[in-house]
Amino acid sequence: MKKEWFASWFDSRYYHILYKNRNDLEAARFIDNLLTYLRPTESSYILDLACGAGRHSIYLNQKGFSVHGVDLSSKSIELANKSIRKDLKFSVHDMRDLDSVNRYTHVFNLFTSFGYFDDDNDNNKVVSSIFNSLKPEGIFILDFLNAELISSGRLKSETKEIEGVLFEISRELDNHKILKSIIVRDGDKTFSFQEKVTAFSMNELLNMLQKKGFKIIDQFGNYNFEAFNSKSSPRSILVAQKPSN
Repeated sequence: MKKEWFASWFDSRYYHILYKNRNDLEAARFIDNLLTYLRPTESSYILDLACGAGRHSIYLNQKGFSVHGVDLSSKSIELANKSIRKDLKFSVHDMRDLDSVNRYTHVFNLFTSFGYFDDDNDNNKVVSSIFNSLKPEGIFILDFLNAELISSGRLKSETKEIEGVLFEISRELDNHKILKSIIVRDGDKTFSFQEKVTAFSMNELLNMLQKKGFKIIDQFGNYNFEAFNSKSSPRSILVAQKPSN
């Protein structure tokens, strides 16, 4: 059986090379703004869903919170586990089937780590899994790209050389999917990978969460928590709450 694209790509060493220089300052600023907005208590237990190598989980933990980072990639979790401590742990797990019920006060799904699946039933399973894992009145933060803005603009191609490895990256829209093709040239070896995200609009995301039972608390369009505008906002950020009963 063919691996799903994320299982192959996220466990590749080239994934970690390509994204090694992600903007940690931007991520820290967003999380700081998020914590100021949410004001979680010291007893909060945060699930960082699709945590990768754990950079956001580690930062949240440094801020004084108990954090559980979950990712499908065993290699990412192997890297994250170098930072484990009493109140910071990591696990390999599929986001469609979290093994917890009423466990977390907050679930963070950050930096477009949603919409990976070809079948919308699988994306809905993720929402159900998150809903079930939250405690009553728990908060879900979904940080997604603004698909409407991307769909209306020109999808650029680019070439990057990192650690002697050449990455040729191109993007296209196909059947409500944003496809990112990545050709890797490492010496005399060439590899091909793909990232695929469903181009969910803000309204589609709202409907998915509301159908499951979430109450929508807020929606924002960038990491400074300004109002969402479908024609100009770079992000689609949703704050949703599980009801008390």
